[in-house]
Amino acid sequence: MALAWRRFLWLRAKAPRGSEPEVVALNRLIRKVQSEESGIRLLAFFMHRNPVVSRQTLNASVFVLLMAGAAAEAHDPSAYGGLFRTRDFGGVWLNADVGLFVGGAVSLAVNPANPNHLLLGTDTNLLVTRNGGRDWKREAPNKLFGAVFSVAFLEDGKAALCSTPAGVFRLEAGEWLQAVAAAEAAPSRAIVPGAAPGRVYLAGRRDLYRSEDGGRNWSKVEHGLPDQPEFTTLASTLQPQETLFAIADGRVLMSRDGGQSWAVRNAGLPPGVEALSVDPASADRLWAAATDRVYRSDDGGVNWRAIGRPLPEPGTSVRGIAADASATRLVLTTHRGMFRSSDRGETWGLIEGNLPVHLEARPLVRDPTHADTLYAGYALLPYSEIWRIAVEGGNLLNRVDVISLAGGLAFLLLLGVGGVLFARWLAARSGVVNSRRHHSGKGIP
Repeated sequence: MALAWRRFLWLRAKAPRGSEPEVVALNRLIRKVQSEESGIRLLAFFMHRNPVVSRQTLNASVFVLLMAGAAAEAHDPSAYGGLFRTRDFGGVWLNADVGLFVGGAVSLAVNPANPNHLLLGTDTNLLVTRNGGRDWKREAPNKLFGAVFSVAFLEDGKAALCSTPAGVFRLEAGEWLQAVAAAEAAPSRAIVPGAAPGRVYLAGRRDLYRSEDGGRNWSKVEHGLPDQPEFTTLASTLQPQETLFAIADGRVLMSRDGGQSWAVRNAGLPPGVEALSVDPASADRLWAAATDRVYRSDDGGVNWRAIGRPLPEPGTSVRGIAADASATRLVLTTHRGMFRSSDRGETWGLIEGNLPVHLEARPLVRDPTHADTLYAGYALLPYSEIWRIAVEGGNLLNRVDVISLAGGLAFLLLLGVGGVLFARWLAARSGVVNSRRHHSGKGIP
C-alpha cells in the first residue's frame, strides 16, 4: 500500500492545478503508467466520466481505496480477470486485453489464417480484436450476451462458431446467425473440428452434438453409453484418422466413429481426471491431469504414465495443459493460478509476475502459427460458478446470502463515511494552510 500511496502522490504532484484539468491529467497519467493498484485505475475511469471533482475528494477517494485494499498486497491483475499472452512458452506473460476490465476470460479462439485475429469469450459477452489485442470491441451485442464458454474458428478462418446461454451461433460474411440446435446444446463446453469438410463437434450441457455443414445445423450424437455420462471436455485429432477424446464423469474416453461408440482409455490413470489435451507435436501424444499429477500417453491413450512430481500444493484442480515439442516445458492453468515446469515436471513453480496470483485460471490456448505463443485466461468467479449461472440463468445475487449482503453494505457505508470525514479534514487543513499563506503575504507574523 505504501508503494501505491507514493505513486499516487507523485502522479498528483505532476498534475496541473485546477480541478478539471488536474483530474483529466491525472487520469491520463494513470493510464500511461498503468498503476498496479486497480482501485486507482477504476477511480480514474470514474473521473473520466465525472471530471469536475475537487482535489480533496480525489485525495479522500484514493486514500479510502488504498486502505480498503491494504490487507491484500496483490498485483493489479489480481483485482479482475483477463487475458494474458506469452511468446516464450510461459517464461514471461503480458496483458493481451489492453484497455479492458474483464470479469472472466472464459474461452478464446485464434484465427489460423491470421494470428492477430482473436475471439475472446467472457463471462458476459464475446469480444474481438484484429490487431493482436491492442484494441477490442464487442461482437453482436444484440445477439451474443451471457457467458461464452466455447468459441472456435473453422479451418479456413473465414467462419467462426460460438455458444452462449441463448444458443449456438455462426459467423458468416461478417454476421452472427443463430444455428439450428437443440436447447440442450447451449451453453456448450467445447467446439472442435472434424476431419471431413464442414464437420464440427460440440460438447453441450451433457451430450455430444455434430454438424456436417460448418455449424449451421446440429444433431445429437447417440453414443449408446449405458450410464449417460456428462461430457465435460472434448478434443480431436485429425491425423492419421479422425479421433475424438473426451472426459466424461472423470474418465478418459476415445471414439473413432464420430462419437457413436466409445472406449475407456484409463490404463495408468487414477479416478477423477480433470483435464485433457492433445499434443500438436505428435498425433499419439496426450496429456491429462488428476490428483495433483500430470500424466502422459504416447500411444493415443492406451497407456498412461505419471510425469515428474506432484504439484507443490495438494488439492490443486488443473484446468488446462500445454507442453512444448520436446515435452520439457509444461504449463498448467489451475484453480490456484498458473504453474510451470522447465524440467519435465520434476519441479513446479507458481507463476506470478504480471499474472494474477489469487484468481482461477482456465482457458489455455495455443497460437496455431507460433509454437511458443500461449494465451491464458483468468476469472474473478470460479469457472464452475460461471457455468452454473449460464446454465440456470441466475445472477450474482443468487449466490449472496442475507448476512453477507448486509455485511457488504455495512462495509461500503463505512468506506463512504471514512471518505467524507477524510475529505472534510483535508478541506479544513487546506483552509488553515491557505489562511497562513494569506497572512504571511501581508507581513503578519
